[in-house]
Amino acid sequence: MGMVASQARLEALTARKSDLELTGQEISQSREQLADLMNQLFNTATSLDPNSTQAIQIQLRINSVQELDQTLELQLRRVDTQHQAVQTEIDTVQKVIAKSIDFTYKTFA
Repeated sequence: MGMVASQARLEALTARKSDLELTGQEISQSREQLADLMNQLFNTATSLDPNSTQAIQIQLRINSVQELDQTLELQLRRVDTQHQAVQTEIDTVQKVIAKSIDFTYKTFA
């Protein structure tokens, strides 16, 4: 890979890494909002009779929020895996660029 192509690849990878970081932050923020909602639901449920219809409805809602949180956690893991792969490729491309620079200076030195 030539120097220009390597630099272009590095720029594309850096942009992808930034996109993945933003996506990860958005997922984390959504999970925090779900945690707040879950806390509110638990607080509300503690003041109710456990066998009341309201308590049962709240428990069903808690269960659905937990399922949604698990889905977001899986998405976050996927994004983290992609982020690690992109970072590994960035490191590789940076090494290629460094070797190309070394070779160029040795040739002209």
